[in-house]
Amino acid sequence: MIDRQIPQERLQLLWVLAYGAALLFLIRLINLQVLDSAHYREIAEKNRTQVIAQAAPRGRIFSADDVALATSKPSFSLIYFPGQSRTNAEIERMARALARPLGADYEDLRAAISRATAREKPVRLAENLPPKIMLSLSELKAVYPGIDIIVEARRFYPFGAYLTHLMGYIGRMDAKEWAARSKDKNYSMDSRLGKAGLEKMYEKELRGKDGGIYLEVDSRGKLNRVLESRKWVPGADIFLTIDSKAQAAAEEGLKKSISGKGAVVALDPRTGAVLAFASAPDYDPNMFVLSGSEKEGLPAGKTLPEFNVALQGTYPPGSIFKIITAAAILESGRVSPEDKVFCPGYYDAGSRVFKCWDKKGHGLMNFVEGLSNSCDVYFYVSGQRAGALNIEKYARAFRLGQTSGIALPDEKQGNVFGPSARAAKKSYWFIGDTLNLAIGQGETLMTPMQAAGEIAAVANGGIFHRPYYVDKIVKSDGQLLYKGEQQVLSRVELKPQTWSLIREGLKSVVSEGTGQAAKIKGAEMYGKTGTAQNPQGKDHAWFVAYATVNGEPSKVAVAVLVEHGMHGASAAAPIAKAVIEAILRDDLKARNAAPAAPASTAAPASTAAPAAVQAPRLPLPAAVPAKGAL
Repeated sequence: MIDRQIPQERLQLLWVLAYGAALLFLIRLINLQVLDSAHYREIAEKNRTQVIAQAAPRGRIFSADDVALATSKPSFSLIYFPGQSRTNAEIERMARALARPLGADYEDLRAAISRATAREKPVRLAENLPPKIMLSLSELKAVYPGIDIIVEARRFYPFGAYLTHLMGYIGRMDAKEWAARSKDKNYSMDSRLGKAGLEKMYEKELRGKDGGIYLEVDSRGKLNRVLESRKWVPGADIFLTIDSKAQAAAEEGLKKSISGKGAVVALDPRTGAVLAFASAPDYDPNMFVLSGSEKEGLPAGKTLPEFNVALQGTYPPGSIFKIITAAAILESGRVSPEDKVFCPGYYDAGSRVFKCWDKKGHGLMNFVEGLSNSCDVYFYVSGQRAGALNIEKYARAFRLGQTSGIALPDEKQGNVFGPSARAAKKSYWFIGDTLNLAIGQGETLMTPMQAAGEIAAVANGGIFHRPYYVDKIVKSDGQLLYKGEQQVLSRVELKPQTWSLIREGLKSVVSEGTGQAAKIKGAEMYGKTGTAQNPQGKDHAWFVAYATVNGEPSKVAVAVLVEHGMHGASAAAPIAKAVIEAILRDDLKARNAAPAAPASTAAPASTAAPAAVQAPRLPLPAAVPAKGAL
């Protein structure tokens, strides 16, 4: 007889394996029954219930003067709940009856109802239904059981194409966005969310908590009954710093301009709050809400004008740059404000003759007169004396070549043009470069937002704030989530006399110089016109300005750019005037209603004419184009 006894070592190994398997089974059981019980209970509940989501109202968006710029309004969706078996003939009759008021394709409706009946799962047949067809559909509910209408909230922009590039728009989630949010219970595959602007940046705050109709289904997914209807929770409201009347004036001005293209940015120089922010062309964000998809919202062959001219458009600043050149001239110590330059209408640089915008010439010009009349020859001569490196230094001090820091994407930095930038490229610097730099031409580029920051710094004495446009965010229960506040980024340090002379020149621009179209009764206006050469077509028009009332600190500084506007004095200055009048409307009303103040008895300034710096008189070549016009 053969002894088949199993060795003791093998028996011990078998027992170890058995105990190990039992331990693993016990751990898995504890994990299922205790640790992850809530998770699996939720999965089981989902298998037992289905939800037809009802979108919650997004938070409202208000202007600083409490005008609702974005709200939600009721939206009706048609749902079919399959209850009893239906014959093909019944399905066809239902589809034909619904197709007529819905204006929908009969075949599509019939197929949708057939699928829902076969699977015994509810289906959304139509959404965003206008109220005018609700009566017809309500009558059909009595004829065809299972048809029901649910109320949802849909985004609505009451003013259509208004403040578009700041507010942005919403649309359905794409595959990438769904993958990022698939674990968030507050989103479903057909949810809408912010796609651009503050709708996107403040999606978390604006989005409410969706409600829904909860349905009980059996193990095969067939509908048993409606369990409950849960109410939504609205999103938080956002209150902007935007003045609605100033915004309307900005947008109307751009639309009526010669090209219909450009930007307006108005800031509060005291805080950096954005008072108006317009970019043209724009678009109506309602088309995405109604269509259900971005592509369907656009007319055939059209692209969305999402380019934000105020932040992304970079242009030669032209004569508005003379404010910076003026600071460099006075701070250099090489030019006295009383020194006079003779302007015959051109300047001979040796190898080339540079024109003044006024071909007749301005005659003798001191600092204030040169700035008031935007005399190119004065800035050619004085700019050379101050030095190109000095002008570049102050261009950087005024934050050219830097973004403003506003909380919006894709802001451009512009470009600082100067000897150090050229040296970094190991290239030469010529006298003609200095002349172009002095009048804001050449390679210098500026955005409308940077231009607004420049004039705001003149208004407040050199302070650059980070622009902000959200004043506060408040939850539906009244809880304050966020409060906007000013933030100082940098300062331009100039002598008090320099600031005083620049402001005197800018005031003269409006009172008797190139910016007279911006005069406002009851306000002290300070401004600068600019016309920037454009190699791709007609010149661009600039105007920057700020205003004070009764000598109080300025509440508004504005920059206007009109693409291909030709002349800042005629194309841009009237828009700036309208925006400033809108912002100062209450102050101007009070000021103009008050008795006139007595005339000043201060002695007039000395009119003695100091020695002039003469620009040579030479024949003017007709082939050389004008530079740095108004």
